[in-house]
Parts: sequence; structure tokens; C-alpha cells
Amino acid sequence: MGYGSLQECVRDLERHGQLLRLKVPVNAELEAAEIHRRVCERGGPAILFENVVGCQFPMVSNLFGTLDRAKFIFRDALRGVEALVQSKKDPLFVLRNPLRIASTVRTLISMRCAKRRSGPVMECTTSLSKLPQLKCWPNDGGAFITLPQVYTEHPDRPGYVHSNLGMYRVQISGNQYQPDKEVGLHYQIHRSIGFHHAAAIRKGKPLRVNILVGGPPSLAVAAVMPLPDGIPEVAFAGALSRRALRMIRRGDGPMICADADFCISGTIDPDRVLPEGPFGDHLGYYSLTHDFPVVNVDAVYHRRNAIWPFTVVGRPPQEDSIFGALIHELTGPAIPAVLPGVHAIHAVDEAGVHPLLLAIGSERYVPYGAERTPQELLTNANAILGQGQLSLAKYLLIAAKEDDSQLDIHDKAAFLRHVLQRIDLTRDLHFQTRTTIDTLDYSGSALNCGSKLVMAAAGSVRRTLGNEVPSGLRLPDGFSTPTVCQPGILAITGPKWSVGPHEFDPAPQILCDALQQITPQALSGFPMIVLVDDARFCGASLSNFLWVTFTRSNPAADIFGVHAFSEQKHWGCRGPMVIDARIKAHLAPALETDPATCRKVDALAAPGGPLHGIC
Repeated sequence: MGYGSLQECVRDLERHGQLLRLKVPVNAELEAAEIHRRVCERGGPAILFENVVGCQFPMVSNLFGTLDRAKFIFRDALRGVEALVQSKKDPLFVLRNPLRIASTVRTLISMRCAKRRSGPVMECTTSLSKLPQLKCWPNDGGAFITLPQVYTEHPDRPGYVHSNLGMYRVQISGNQYQPDKEVGLHYQIHRSIGFHHAAAIRKGKPLRVNILVGGPPSLAVAAVMPLPDGIPEVAFAGALSRRALRMIRRGDGPMICADADFCISGTIDPDRVLPEGPFGDHLGYYSLTHDFPVVNVDAVYHRRNAIWPFTVVGRPPQEDSIFGALIHELTGPAIPAVLPGVHAIHAVDEAGVHPLLLAIGSERYVPYGAERTPQELLTNANAILGQGQLSLAKYLLIAAKEDDSQLDIHDKAAFLRHVLQRIDLTRDLHFQTRTTIDTLDYSGSALNCGSKLVMAAAGSVRRTLGNEVPSGLRLPDGFSTPTVCQPGILAITGPKWSVGPHEFDPAPQILCDALQQITPQALSGFPMIVLVDDARFCGASLSNFLWVTFTRSNPAADIFGVHAFSEQKHWGCRGPMVIDARIKAHLAPALETDPATCRKVDALAAPGGPLHGIC
């Protein structure tokens, strides 16, 4: 079924037992988010909050809380979309599969834009202060829209063909924003809206923007899809809805989705920025207060039966993890066509997505009789790091398909073992320094600035990975609790960070100097050592290891080595590499829930409560 509105989706989920109506009063400040997190963690149903304290609009969350439900929502469109993606990889795919022709043709027809003069979203008006004031974490700077669909058109080429629909953070209250008149718009530097904004600045004109909330569920998925240039997100949303999106054109401004639940219409101020944030974000930390563009609000529209959809982000996994899984299923088959020689890419959710990529590539640059070494893999790695959102990765681990044709990009533990068994730390560590990273990642040298490391592995097994702490390990004073996290990976508790932001802390080098006194054989099974604040926590699960290691380190600044050397500008080490993943003075604080709110939700989940058995 292709939903034309959020209301159709809610009714259908309820008919199929996948939605819970919550009738008790729930506060949009902290309480709704705490309920959402618990239900999402248990793989529970979508939740319709019918009684939002102090607000006339109901809220719905966890629509995409499980992959099965996400597939259910788009069940009738997936075959056609998958056929289009397969055709990108193999242009003759549809001709060889004639049963797919009808669904593919219908999908293509659905990608057109159906222009209208008006629609349900224009039926009523309201103000920002009457919208649900959603606050997800205690130190958030105000109320935020967490499922916004921000629509802009290129100032030089107006129209939906050159439009952008992106999910950019929107702050609707707090800080220095004028109540009911201004909102903050947080977008990252690589996003297409930035190109539109830059073009408007060149023309000396404000950029008109429509911030959509709700509408067909396909809009939210399209807003986060990494689509290639030339395919507008609204067209992809039509494909997922199996019907052309109805879009309203009013004057010379950007179009509005006729079936959205809400639309905040305004212009990005060309002359001002204001502090936006803090906001509890998807890496598991707060993104701090920084200057971002301001939208001067002209009007807030909504349909008569409007529902406010929301999600909550925080340390993965969260509902946005399901977005990533769905996107991978849809776009994964096209990767070899977009990046020749690359067979699979996985952005690791537990590490905050952008900090860590795993990839499988080809290694065919092998002279006769020579041992396979990373060569073509480095070409693959450069291509990956030059591709859209993948360019934000900090760590890229890439392995050769020829070494193990059964290697699974999603079996993270097995992939780590494969790489660590084969990597040559004197040769296979390749750094990019003073480059861009994710705006939300504070491990770098400044906002948007950091470094990257490619770890490439090809050839035969070089070492047997250790599973027990080496018996001869002796640690210097202040270092303790060596813990095996994964085969070949040792976590060590180090002294707390003792200097200012971005200053040199000697602890990692002290550890390396001490380890150099140990016989090489004692550490040969551990090519990776992680210096952390709590080794037991880091080693308690693969998820903990991935989160701690890759969200709290900047490769160029935080990687050290036992018997390290630099030769012809290449850095390597003859002993283990040491990653300093301690909490540093320049890192943002980790997210923690509000105890009073937790107790209130505990009561709702107790026997006899409306959420008993659900969260």
C-alpha cells in the first residue's frame, strides 16, 4: 500500500496491531522521548501520543522502530525501487526479469511531481509556540523538530528537478531566537542545502525554505537517502509512495508538499547567525552550541487532523539505525556501479555511523608470483572517501574480497579479526590530516576539522590473534586493568586526561615507551591496543568497544605506536598501534537521562500501567 498521508499510515499500522494509542497525558519535554527510547529498545510498536500536555496536536513516534515495520510500510513499493537500483548496477536487469517491468514502470511514473494550487497542509495556520515542544535530553537548548524535511530549490534553477529535501536539525525555541518568529537551522557543510544557500548569498537574496513535518512516510526516508546528483528526493519519495507527490507552488517560493501535516515557511536570514544547541545527538553525546543560520518564519501551516511525528537520537542503536539498515538494503546493490571495484560498504552504527566504515574491495593488482598487498584497495579507499556522506568517515577498514569470498561486511567481529590477522602495521596505515569530518564529531581539531585513517588488509594471515592478556605484560604506574575486547584487541585503563583541550597528554607515549621494553613475542597477538578510561566497560561488549574507540579518537592526534617510525612521510609501527580513546577536555559530554522523568515512566510501565509489557 502506498500511503498518501501520515494518517493513512497510522490507521494501517493500527489495523495490523503495530501501533499503540497512549491516552494518558504525556509531556513533550523529556517524558515522550523517554517512553520512545524504551519502546524502541524493545522493538515495540509505533506509539500515538493522543494527549500531549499543553498542546492540541497528537504526536507519533517509533514508526520505523523495526526493520520489519519499515519494510511493511513500503511493502508494495520495494520491488519497484529495488529494480531501479539493480538497473543502476545492470542496465539490462529489467529486460532479463520481465515480471519486474510493470512495477518498474509504475515506479518511474510515480517519480513525477503532481503540481497543485492548494492542499490539506494549507487548511489551517498556527504558531511555533503551539507546536509540540519536544525536548529529548535534559541539556538540550530548547525544543527541536527531530523528523524535519527541509525543502529548498536552487536559486539559479528553481523547480523540483534541482530541489533538495534534507533532514536538517531545526530548533524552534530557546536560546536567542525570537519566540514565534525565528528558528535555528543546523545543516552540515557537505549537504546540498549549503550549495543552495551559497548561491542565494552570491545573488544577495535570502533563501526561501519550507520545513515540512509529517506527510507520507516516504518523505522522511527520502530526506535521509544519499541520492546521486540529478535525482531529486521528492521524486524518490514518490517512488516509495507508489504515487506522485502532490506539490503546491505559491508565488515564486519553493513548493510545499500538499499532504504534509505541517509546514513552517520562511527565509534563511542572509546576514545573521545565532547560537543553536546543545542537542543530544546520534553519536551518543551532546552537539554543543555553535552559530548556525536563522530562518525568519513567515507562516506555520497545518492540516486539520495533523499529527506531529518525532524520533529520538542518542547512543546507537536508535530508530535512526533502522533508517540506515533500510537505506543499505535499497542502495547496497548499486555500490559496485557507483564505485567500481568496491563490493560492499557498511557504516557502523554502534560507532556513530560516520566515525567508522568497513569495506570490501578488489585487490587485482598482483604481478605474477607476487604476494597480494594493498594496492587496488587504496584506490578503492580514495574513491570511497570522495563519495558524498562517506567523505565524513574518520576510520576506513578495507579488506580484499579475494582473501575470503564469504567475508560478511555486517559481521563486525569477524571483519575485525580478518583485518587484524592480515594488516602490516609498518605499511598499511594511511593517514589524511587536516581534512573534514562530521560536524557532530568533537574528537577533531576544530568544528568540521579532523583526520582520517585507512587501514587496508590484503594477503595471507600474518599473525594469530590473542584471546588472553599476555602473561608478561607489565604496565607503568597509573595504567591498569588490561582487558581483551576482541581477539587481537587489548583495552587498558589509563590516567584521566590531565591537560587542556587539544593539548599534548603524555600518557599514550608513556604507555608505548613501557611496552617497548617487553619482548615483541609477548604482544605479537595484539596489533591494536586501546587506551581508555574504563577498560572493563570497553571490553564488556563489541558495541562498547566500537562506541568508545571510534567516537573518542582523532586518528592523527590519538594514534601512537610501539616502536613507531616515520619514513618518507609514511608513519608506521613495528609493534602494536595504540589508540588513545580516553575522554578528553575538548569532547562533548555523553548523554544521560533525567532521573525524575525515568521514575515517572517507570510508573507508567509498572503492572496495571498503560505501558506495562511495552517498555
